[in-house]
Amino acid sequence: MFINMKNATKWRHMTSVVSIGLMIFALSMIATKGLNWGLDFTGGIVSEVQIDSKITSSEIAPLLDASFKQDVAVIASGEPGRWVLRYAIPPKGVELPPLTEVLAPLHSEVQVLNTSIVGPQVGQELTEQGGMALLVSVLVILAYLSYRFEWRLASGSLFALTHDIVFVLGFFAATQMEFNLTTLAAILAILGYSLNDSIIIADRIRELLIAKPELSIQEVNNEAVAATFSRTMVTSGTTLITVGSLWLLGGGPLEGFAIAMFIGIVTGTWSSISVGTSLPEYFGLNSDHYKPKPISEEP
Repeated sequence: MFINMKNATKWRHMTSVVSIGLMIFALSMIATKGLNWGLDFTGGIVSEVQIDSKITSSEIAPLLDASFKQDVAVIASGEPGRWVLRYAIPPKGVELPPLTEVLAPLHSEVQVLNTSIVGPQVGQELTEQGGMALLVSVLVILAYLSYRFEWRLASGSLFALTHDIVFVLGFFAATQMEFNLTTLAAILAILGYSLNDSIIIADRIRELLIAKPELSIQEVNNEAVAATFSRTMVTSGTTLITVGSLWLLGGGPLEGFAIAMFIGIVTGTWSSISVGTSLPEYFGLNSDHYKPKPISEEP
């Protein structure tokens, strides 16, 4: 299904400038604030308690924060009255008061179901493994793009991919939301999703360059965007509905994953249309780059 794309070149270039501005802002947030690493990476204590189902997290959190002298994450466990508490390991020589004593002002029976400790060494191993998974994913994507497309066309997909990941990381740095293993899983999912959108448009650009060599690169890009726009909107829209439902109904444990995926899908759709098509145009991509090379005759 084709749509009318008047002044498409103008708004593609404008949105590319906006994307670059947002990317610079995201990088500045990462550099100045850094990520708020979760207990999965830094180590800490996770306790699960059972109390009266009428008591809310807004009543529990202030008591824990005041007694432990740190921010304690209070996460609903899925069953009424069951809560997961996540907090950092105290310094040496400092003992935390028992949870039953801390929560005594709630006037409810408190049952500590289990307590587990994630040591700093385990957190370091998870950080290294997560970084390695991210690196391997990026290298495989680079190898695929270099094989599939001419470098000018591949550069658009690669920059769009980088833009999406940096923007998600910048959001987490700016808001200081906890960055944990589920968020890292979302980052890896975004890599694949963003690449999918970019490749569909890039494939269409390549087909048009071969089929209609008389068209300018601006016309080719506009026609490629018009040809794939409906499909991109339908796919992204249905995925956003699913992720949005997960965000609203999944509870605290899945909040970071859902938010990262939501932002990644929006920026992935945006960047594949704007940056993904404008950068190859800036590098001078044209139909000559996809003309078959003549076979040299043997002397």
